[in-house]
Amino acid sequence: MADTDIFRESEIKPHKKLDLWKKSIDFTMEIYKICKKFPKEELYGISSQLKRAAYSIPSNIAEGSSRQTRKEFIQFLYIARGSCSELDTFIEISRKAGWISDIEKITLDRKIIDISKMITGLINHLKKKMI
Repeated sequence: MADTDIFRESEIKPHKKLDLWKKSIDFTMEIYKICKKFPKEELYGISSQLKRAAYSIPSNIAEGSSRQTRKEFIQFLYIARGSCSELDTFIEISRKAGWISDIEKITLDRKIIDISKMITGLINHLKKKMI
C-alpha cells in the first residue's frame, strides 16, 4: 500500500474542501498585495495588522474544521468572522490615510461582506446539525 493511500489529503486537511477557506486565502493574498504599496514606516504598523487579520480568517477556518466537535468549529468560525470586522476597520483607516483608494476600499468591503456571509452561513448550517 502506497503512503498516499494511507494519508488522503481530504482526511488530513478537511478545510481544503471548503470554498470559504479557498476564498479567504485568495482574499489574504490580495491584502498582502495591497500592503506592498503602503509606506515603509507602516511595515510594522497598520500593514502588519491588516495582514494578521487577513490570514487569521483562513487560519481559524482551518483549525476549527479539524476540531473534534461542531461546537469547537463554530467557535473558530466566530473568531474568523471577528477578523473580518478587524479588517473592515483597518481598511477604513488605510483609506482615510490615503494608502488605498476609494475603489480599492469598495472592492475589499464587498469581499469582506461576502466572506462574512459565508462564515455566517456555515455557522448556521453547523448549528442546525447540532439540534
